[in-house]
Amino acid sequence: MATVKHSSRRIKVYYRKRNSSRTPALQKRPQVKGIVTKVTIKTPKKPNSARRHVGKVKLTNKKRVTARLPGSGYLCSRYNRVLVNGGRANDLPGVGYTLIRGKFDFIPYVGKKKRRSVYGVRRPDGFTKHIRRCFRKFYL
Repeated sequence: MATVKHSSRRIKVYYRKRNSSRTPALQKRPQVKGIVTKVTIKTPKKPNSARRHVGKVKLTNKKRVTARLPGSGYLCSRYNRVLVNGGRANDLPGVGYTLIRGKFDFIPYVGKKKRRSVYGVRRPDGFTKHIRRCFRKFYL
C-alpha cells in the first residue's frame, strides 16, 4: 500500500506560463516614439572591448529605457525625438532596445551603400536594383 509520502510524490502541479516579453516597455508595439534624455558611452562585457554609444530615452508611454545608438558618426543629443524598437546589444547589460536611424531627429548614416535599411539611408540617384533580364524591357 502506498504511504502518504508516495502519493504526494506523484502529484504534479501545473503552473500557468507567464506571458513574458523581451521588450516590455514597447507594450506589444513594433516601435515607440521617445525623447532622448541622456547620451553616454558604455563599455561591453568581458571578452569584448569597445566604447558603445548608448542613450536613455523617455517613451511616450511614460517608460524610460536604455537604447543603443547604431553606427558611428551620429548627431543625437538631448531632447531629440527618436523611434525605438526592440533588439538588444548582446554585450551591453541592461540595453535591450535600439534606436532607428533616419526617423525624426536621428539623422541617417552618411555615405552608406550597403545595409542601407539598417542605417536609414535612402537609395542614391542612379543606384538601381538588379533587374532580371526578362523584365529589363519594361524598365529600360
